[in-house]
Amino acid sequence: MQDPNADTEWNDILRRKGILPPKETPKEEEEDEQLHQPQSVVKTYESMTLEELEENEDEFSDEDELAMEMYRQKRLAEWKANQIKNAFGELNEISGQDYVKEVNEAGAGIWVVLHLYKPGIPLCTLINQHLSLLAHKFPQTKFIKSISTTCIPNYPDRNLPTLFVYHESEMKAQFIGPLVFGGMNLKCDELEWRLSETGAVKTDLEENPRKQIQDQMMTSIRCSAPIRRNGDEDSDED
Repeated sequence: MQDPNADTEWNDILRRKGILPPKETPKEEEEDEQLHQPQSVVKTYESMTLEELEENEDEFSDEDELAMEMYRQKRLAEWKANQIKNAFGELNEISGQDYVKEVNEAGAGIWVVLHLYKPGIPLCTLINQHLSLLAHKFPQTKFIKSISTTCIPNYPDRNLPTLFVYHESEMKAQFIGPLVFGGMNLKCDELEWRLSETGAVKTDLEENPRKQIQDQMMTSIRCSAPIRRNGDEDSDED
């Protein structure tokens, strides 16, 4: 008996006449065909980098184009946000010659905190330490420092330390002199709060740390105050 699946000319004629059923495809061939069938890029583009998206752009089917473009824009926005977020992160030294580039040309949307200081002034040293920590905490803000007289000739030492806060080359706030900072008792989170009030940083502090200290001092004063009794008031009246 002739094999109906045999690949012969006579079997082909019988299949066309409907006498024999269509030839069965072996499972191995079916699996091989499935492996070699092109898969939709929609299933794979989410795992691609921006460079890979560019390289494989010609392979996208029509149904993938819109989804791919939306995903490309999303990845590009994430990349830009990450670049801005991690743009700085350190307290850098500048000279007067760097001022225009570092402040006026800092870029759109960039906040700049400039500390004018002099070596040997303890409060300036303390603020530089605080600013180094804040620069690491808020890398999207540019923190810079400059020896006062190299940035502004003849700038008086009595005005040190000085902080200037800029946004898109426009000065938004200034803190001049030791009294503004509260002296050597200044804490890093207090400075963070002051800068957050200008808009230079987005703090996670819920209230002014200085206010907590003031509240504690007032509580201490009230607790230490003598309590007057009614008998004492009567004796005073006599």
